[in-house]
Amino acid sequence: MDSDRARRLVSALRDRNVMAHLVEAGVYEFGIRVVLDEGIEALWDVDGACGLDAEIVGDGVLIGFVPHVPGSESFTEEQLVESIATTRYSAQGLHPPSDTPVPPPAAGPAPVEEPGPSPTPPATPPVARYQRRAHWILRGKEGGARH
Repeated sequence: MDSDRARRLVSALRDRNVMAHLVEAGVYEFGIRVVLDEGIEALWDVDGACGLDAEIVGDGVLIGFVPHVPGSESFTEEQLVESIATTRYSAQGLHPPSDTPVPPPAAGPAPVEEPGPSPTPPATPPVARYQRRAHWILRGKEGGARH
């Protein structure tokens, strides 16, 4: 969307009491930011694709989207304003309800252990053993044990 068109759409949305602002998403990339709630906003047509769609962002994190509006490639500016202004945003389904308990995972059958020789404990890595030994060797060469 070009900057002039985006500015006209923002102005028309503001005339309809929609909290809309111009978004400069990049070099020659413009869109419309509609404030929905504190920290939540809809970014309309900032991806440069044909037609009208929006990303719903909460504190900088994508939390939802408005899918492509069918036929919006050929909308007039008035139709674009109408579509953006009358969109109903719903956060329902974005977060699980907090009052429902999370069901425990289904327990499968316990694995059957086959009888066999008892496993030997893992050996310490040779590097650690040599490091300890080297410590005692150095200590002994320094002139005996210290008390």
